[in-house]
Amino acid sequence: MEIFQFVGLALVTTVLIVTVKQLQGLHVGVLVSVVFGAIIFLLLIGKIGNILDILEQLAVRANINQFYLATILKVIGIAYIAEFGAQVCRDAGENAIAQKVEFAGKVLVMVLALPIIAAILETVLKLLP
Repeated sequence: MEIFQFVGLALVTTVLIVTVKQLQGLHVGVLVSVVFGAIIFLLLIGKIGNILDILEQLAVRANINQFYLATILKVIGIAYIAEFGAQVCRDAGENAIAQKVEFAGKVLVMVLALPIIAAILETVLKLLP
């Protein structure tokens, strides 16, 4: 199972970060953490592509407007990226900046959701007498 590879890599990286922080300080530890996150992302990029392909095929079969699928995928992407950025900030001891990153992610999700909310409201208004 691949999860053992990811957990093993995480444990090795954690030991490395703890050691580096003691010897070199916080900044190098944060850099190692960011590199670890990038490596995990690169290892998963193929699986993410497979998920996107399957979702696109399902949307075509279900005759769902591609705009809605694209919006949902963008929302998911924003959520993951904002969470990753906030965690990196927390690892560096910058909780206030982490909260701002999370806030920015939430605002961007709302901006993307607005056209869908408007379409739903228009549909509801058409149904009312």
